[in-house]
Amino acid sequence: MVGAHVAVRRLAPDADGTLLPIAALLNGLGYVFIVRLDEAKASPKNLAGLQSGWIAVGVGAFILTLLFIRRVRDLERYRWTIGFAGIGLLLLPLVPGVGKTINGAKIWVGIGPISFQPGEFAKILLAIFFASYLVEKRELLAVSSFRLGPIPLPDPKHLGPVLLAWGVSLVVMVAERDLGSSLLFFALFVALLWVATERATYLVVGLALFAGGAIFAHSQFTHVQERVDIWLDPWQDPKDDGFQIVESAFAFSAGGVTGTGLNLGSPTRIPYAETDFIFAAVGEELGLVGASAVLLAFLLIVGAGLRIALRTEVHFERLLATGLTVLIGVQSFIIMAGVIRLLPLTGVTLPFVSYGGSSLIANYVLLALLLRISDDTAQRERQRELEAVR
Repeated sequence: MVGAHVAVRRLAPDADGTLLPIAALLNGLGYVFIVRLDEAKASPKNLAGLQSGWIAVGVGAFILTLLFIRRVRDLERYRWTIGFAGIGLLLLPLVPGVGKTINGAKIWVGIGPISFQPGEFAKILLAIFFASYLVEKRELLAVSSFRLGPIPLPDPKHLGPVLLAWGVSLVVMVAERDLGSSLLFFALFVALLWVATERATYLVVGLALFAGGAIFAHSQFTHVQERVDIWLDPWQDPKDDGFQIVESAFAFSAGGVTGTGLNLGSPTRIPYAETDFIFAAVGEELGLVGASAVLLAFLLIVGAGLRIALRTEVHFERLLATGLTVLIGVQSFIIMAGVIRLLPLTGVTLPFVSYGGSSLIANYVLLALLLRISDDTAQRERQRELEAVR
């Protein structure tokens, strides 16, 4: 973290000063709980050493992003290459012989001894592509040329990417059995479309499309039905499919307001507590106070990201900063809401907190891009002030 701080001071000295410390706080808290959960097991898996390595790689990716991307606007020129690369990574787990199914979700890729989640990197590439595409098409998408009942819509030929994003999100939901990533990617596109055009119509159409796709998937695919049934009533199978949700509820109950104290609870009862359910471990041992602190930390990151988007006058940077902020905010909400049973449980990780290399590296790259946009904006403002003085 000291290395990351020095890199920011040298490579992006005018960037927002709150993002990296908050990310470091979340990362450090997550590391403490990963060590605690692993060492409590009968057969520890050395997750402390592995997570230390992933933190080092993530910080390295953070520094390299700041070093090589000196102007975020340069990424706009490679929109189609980046877009196709993002879709390719997103669908890579479906390739026979490469994709791997773990815990019922086909979101992993194994190449030799290396396993990773390509969707974590696809989300950043698709955010760049969507931001670039919508900068070019925002005026056309904002003009209504016909009506579908009471809803005014633009020329149908400009709606192609909306339908493509909808189709890809359904493929991820159905074929990869990953409701979380499906919701995340479609929410990203609809949010950017709304910000780019300033038309709430797209929010309504987007919600209708996703709701229709979700209802169809629920009616046709058993794994979607199982997720929803467990969400509605985990007590129908508390020793098998509903076990994680039930134990998570007991963990929050045991934690109360101030928690049982670090290493004094029993979060190890929850399977995969270091990944999908680390928020429940925090809730048990640090209580409502600790869980609220984690939630507030993510709200501060979202607030800082939106402030960066509001400050820049470059349309591409504004949309990209908004998209990156939506990604980290929606992903955090999806997993925390799943753990407390506000939403069906998904397979996404809690950014910076959960164990896992793919998520950690991708989120540090995302953080670096936000800081680069912030620094570029501050430098332009300073340049204008100097010119005004002259």
